[in-house]
Amino acid sequence: MAEPLIIVGNGMAATRLAEELSQRALGRYSVAVIGDEPRPAYNRVLLSPLLAGEIGENDIDLKPPAWWRDRGISTFYGRSVERIDRAARVVTLRGGSNLPYGKLVLATGSTPLRPPFPGGALRGVVTFRDTADVGMMRSYAARGARVAVIGGGLLGLEAAHGLARAGAEVTLLHLVDRLMERQLDREGAGLLAAAMAARGVDVRLRAETKGFRGRDHVEAVELTDGTEIPADLVVIAIGVRPNIEIAQAAGLGVGRGILVDDGLATSDPAIFAIGECAEHRGLAYGLVEPAYEQARVLAARLAGRDGAYLGSLLSTNLKVSGVGVFSAGEFEAGDGAETVVLRDPAAGVYRKFVLRGGRLAGCVLVGDTHGALFYLGLIRSGQDVGAIRADLPFGESHCIEAAA
Repeated sequence: MAEPLIIVGNGMAATRLAEELSQRALGRYSVAVIGDEPRPAYNRVLLSPLLAGEIGENDIDLKPPAWWRDRGISTFYGRSVERIDRAARVVTLRGGSNLPYGKLVLATGSTPLRPPFPGGALRGVVTFRDTADVGMMRSYAARGARVAVIGGGLLGLEAAHGLARAGAEVTLLHLVDRLMERQLDREGAGLLAAAMAARGVDVRLRAETKGFRGRDHVEAVELTDGTEIPADLVVIAIGVRPNIEIAQAAGLGVGRGILVDDGLATSDPAIFAIGECAEHRGLAYGLVEPAYEQARVLAARLAGRDGAYLGSLLSTNLKVSGVGVFSAGEFEAGDGAETVVLRDPAAGVYRKFVLRGGRLAGCVLVGDTHGALFYLGLIRSGQDVGAIRADLPFGESHCIEAAA
């Protein structure tokens, strides 16, 4: 008889785990997937092009309904798990239903951060996380609303671009002196800011938010220097926090995220965690690729095979049409490192490679991201790139020819 396996969460990590299990352990488990949102799993990475009107809502679905049925996976949409009874190995859903489990996987994702800004409870102060947010934001953009986006990281840039494409008048407010400061050096960030400005986004750097002004509805963003930015809508996009509440209530070990070991097991060996909710070796990644890597390792282990998750090499790929940005590994040349750079400011192209000990330690690609996966492979492998050092900026084919 198949062992009951419940996946709490219906996002990208959960879907990838279900897919991996269907390939590695079909029939071994009776799988149920439980999600808060009242719709099938979808690709959150595509919310920005959906907001921009570049794709339709059906284009973001990860799997059609028939895919789940054909694999015997039960799906519970618009339901949440309210309680985990570890002793009885039962989860209780909103509304009172109980489901038994043999193994439980928490893939509960994350929630956008909302600092306690004065005026933060005003109508029109929102975050950007799901399809409901997209629908609301498009309704504002369609009437040419003034929108302030707070945050110059990945999510803020994607929200700003999507809103501008949808017809809004967008101001992007970022606290520090360059965009994507955790992934880009100053030169790359400058080109990105110029590219965003060329696409209708007013980029304001060193802009520290003090709070929001309005009566019932937001009317302006107040900055600490006294500047006011008129706004009919404010989108806060300054990061996420892992959803740990249900794990914490069940007595599982938590830190910033749900603590897991190299086998993705929590402090209860029957319960696992993957994706944005999980914390491994002190890191909660908040990115898609680590979640996929965790899903692959966990599926292998659940199928009875060996496997260990040892962490992920972080890479970033900005999903904004016409603005190519990729970053992986080291992006600043610290002590003992050297750089190889190709720059074409007129074309908006910047390709920087950081080498350490003859090996590629990181790269930044702005305006031209071809070869990104090739470079990521070189960073991961740690192979010596001395023979192709001068050819690195020109892509994989040049490097292969140089090495021949």
